[in-house]
Amino acid sequence: MTATVDSIPLIASSVMSKKIAGGGDAIVLDVKTGSGAFMKTLDGARELARAMVGIGAQVTRRTIAVITDMDQPLGRAVGNALEVAEAIETLRGEGPADLRDLCLELGAQMVTLAGVTRSAADGKTAVAKLLRDGSALAKFGQMIEAQGGDRRVVDDLRRLPTAPVRVSVEALSSGAVVAIDAQAVGVAAMELGAGRARRDDRIDPAVGIVLARKVGDAVRPGEPLADVHASDRMSAEQAGRQIQAAYRIGARASAPRPLVHEVIS
Repeated sequence: MTATVDSIPLIASSVMSKKIAGGGDAIVLDVKTGSGAFMKTLDGARELARAMVGIGAQVTRRTIAVITDMDQPLGRAVGNALEVAEAIETLRGEGPADLRDLCLELGAQMVTLAGVTRSAADGKTAVAKLLRDGSALAKFGQMIEAQGGDRRVVDDLRRLPTAPVRVSVEALSSGAVVAIDAQAVGVAAMELGAGRARRDDRIDPAVGIVLARKVGDAVRPGEPLADVHASDRMSAEQAGRQIQAAYRIGARASAPRPLVHEVIS
């Protein structure tokens, strides 16, 4: 809203002031890079990561930045209630592999930086155990309750808001998904009401997009690329056109980008 989001000093100071004020002795930062991130290039993400890690060091906070990929949407859900549902499914062991893997990576860094485990490899083993035995899901329920929410949603996703209109977005050509413009998908979700373009815009927690195809997946004409969850059919159809334009389908998909590019400490 201020047109200053591309300023690395402003991003770094904004993010780190909140983390430092939160009082933690150790800070793990997830710095995105790619089409859906503020930092479109890996070099830009490195510059931001180093700036934030440097700020942490100046105030004696143990700080690590993990540079992760956002050249396509993470997981499959884009939108508030849809992403909460996907988070709960992941905590149940049923979520998308990329979202699960990233959570394990960040969790491993967190427990290692906190001194609970000796290495990130040990940390990943410890966090994966908590995911498997249900401890992580139970803790999420406690967090919901502590903030005045309805923890029953952990066991019943039907308690989340649902949109009245659901439209399937179909592929127009055959081949493999070569790329997905993550920013375009995010803008489509925002215009459905999942985010704000102006400060006084009202957020609709039910609307959003759920991807049916990710980069590397094969698709034929008429098969679904995504499902749009909308408040009315007109906005659903507009979002559908935006999503079709965000997908690039070619004869053969390129090699997938790594989920974690590097760790800066």
